[in-house]
Amino acid sequence: MNATPVLLAWSGGKDCLLALDRLLADPQWKVEGLLTTLDRASDRVAMHDVRADVLRAQAASLGLPLIEMAIDWPADNASYEAALASSLDEARGCVHDLTHIAFGDIHLADIREWRQAALDRIGWKAIFLLWNNPTRELAREFLARGHQAVVTTVDLEQLGADFCGREFDDAFLADLPVSVDPCGENGEFHTLCHSSSLFKLPVTVGRDGISTRGGRFVCQDLKLR
Repeated sequence: MNATPVLLAWSGGKDCLLALDRLLADPQWKVEGLLTTLDRASDRVAMHDVRADVLRAQAASLGLPLIEMAIDWPADNASYEAALASSLDEARGCVHDLTHIAFGDIHLADIREWRQAALDRIGWKAIFLLWNNPTRELAREFLARGHQAVVTTVDLEQLGADFCGREFDDAFLADLPVSVDPCGENGEFHTLCHSSSLFKLPVTVGRDGISTRGGRFVCQDLKLR
């Protein structure tokens, strides 16, 4: 049986990298590229606040094309769906039988339903590689597979500012309050993967200051070295 071509929604963080790890290990799938959403004004990943050139370096290290979906962030649903349709048309222009896109979502049913409905309207299917997996087990799997990530954004309404900029490791997981999901599935924190057994080339980043966005989110800026 021929492998089914698939795109992967890509933020550069731990969940999408773990989803990629599973896709690459499954002969059912052939990963054709990564799709990322960028804020047009800042050239950074929407919500995660990661510089686009860092994601480009990740994609180059993985040997996969990066499709950049630029939007004015925050975007309403109609604007987002229009940009998504255009980007997926671009991808299909390169790989004509593409109809699937994978996500690293784990538990948020409303987001899953919205993605499925939006993609169904344009003839695509959503795949959820990590769906309903226990998040503490996923965190342990991520580390056991040799991946490394740094916490780039913290929601101050859910987690202390001192967690921002920390390595996502056993010590970080041990220090999390019991109210915080080990994978940050409720938006408590976001991460950036800087080392992985999947990377063919180093992706070396340096710290470039900490900022607060909207009085609520603390962000550790990272730049390529």
